[in-house]
Amino acid sequence: MIARFFRRGAARRRPVEALHGAIVAAARQPGLYTDLAVPDTVEGRFEALCLHVYLVLRRLDRLPPPAADFAQELVDAVFANLDANVRELGVSDVGVSKRMKKIASAFYGRARSYDAALAAPDEAGLRAALARNILGPDSDPAGLAAYVRAAEAALAAVDFDSLLQAGPPFPEPAAFARPATVTDNQA
Repeated sequence: MIARFFRRGAARRRPVEALHGAIVAAARQPGLYTDLAVPDTVEGRFEALCLHVYLVLRRLDRLPPPAADFAQELVDAVFANLDANVRELGVSDVGVSKRMKKIASAFYGRARSYDAALAAPDEAGLRAALARNILGPDSDPAGLAAYVRAAEAALAAVDFDSLLQAGPPFPEPAAFARPATVTDNQA
């Protein structure tokens, strides 16, 4: 009887782990860093991960059951992975707890910010949120904002089963790169 319980748990974890892996892969797409100016730093990669996790959670929130339960399991998996990464950096057990509280606060703060921005009818709020959270104040967030809108639209077109089977349909970041201008090439 106990073995059956663990087998069911493992079978249930597999789709969560697969979706988590697909989100991590999307957040690591080189085009985010080379074409859309996400800083290729620990912080920049964390921000890219937060953005992609948020977009998938936003879609799961709009789907019928069991999507909400699955979303919670995804959040648990993401934070368990972040906890493991913090520990790999050599942070003590006491420090891990403090660091994870900061990470959770940052994630949920960004989620609220992106939710409000995506609900707004114009791009100003989304661009401001992306500049503030990811790119920096002197950046041009237009390409990343277009990527986020395209990702949101692609996710809105998939149902729960498709999301689990094929993974999240994130677009290719290079498609949203700002074309180089003559002054860019001369600099």
